[in-house]
Amino acid sequence: MNIIPVLDLKGGQVVHAKHGNRQAYLPIQSALTSSSEAMSVVQALQSLYPFKQLYIADIDAIQGTGHHTDLIKDLQVKFPDLEIWLDAGFCSLEAIKTWHQTKVRLVLGSESLKSVENYQQLMTACHVPPILSLDFKSQTFLGPQSLLDSPELWPQRVIVMSLDQVGSNAGPDFDLIRLIQNKSPKTSIYAAGGVRSAEDLITLRAQKITGALIASALHKGIISNDDLEKLQA
Repeated sequence: MNIIPVLDLKGGQVVHAKHGNRQAYLPIQSALTSSSEAMSVVQALQSLYPFKQLYIADIDAIQGTGHHTDLIKDLQVKFPDLEIWLDAGFCSLEAIKTWHQTKVRLVLGSESLKSVENYQQLMTACHVPPILSLDFKSQTFLGPQSLLDSPELWPQRVIVMSLDQVGSNAGPDFDLIRLIQNKSPKTSIYAAGGVRSAEDLITLRAQKITGALIASALHKGIISNDDLEKLQA
């Protein structure tokens, strides 16, 4: 199973995402490092386990209040073997072009998409096949309904993002994940939101989920290096 740590960036710092209430996100407090500075947090995560991917949510870009473009590009230079998956609220061709000369893998978040046509334009503009994040909050799909209903338009990798579960210690939304999985059985599904422990990851693996995005359980020290070794074996 592919375990991908999450970095939420807001105001130049790594923050603790909780329930998708982005206005209330505070600088992260981690058992892995005393810093909320991005370079230090990523180094701490890589010291815990040699992760192959890192998911970054640029909260300022998603909210339209700024961006962390230079910081993210610096992270790519500092950690060249780490494949960065980036959700920066992509909804324009200009935003996509910003990343053309980098190795960053773009995530198209459904909540940021204006329409299916907008989604298809962005898909075409990406030099490397992007990842689609199907975003949900309060059991409601955030994005064009016709995209959710058209799995034939999805790329190979799809994230099921349960914003209510993020940082909640409530466990993943297994029913929602299964629903999306059933819509497109050959798609590689990544679960995001609510993972509490290695047991949750074992349950997701048994459900044949390709991977999971995690933050809180890593920073609380609940999921250890041994757990990660066993899960990724």
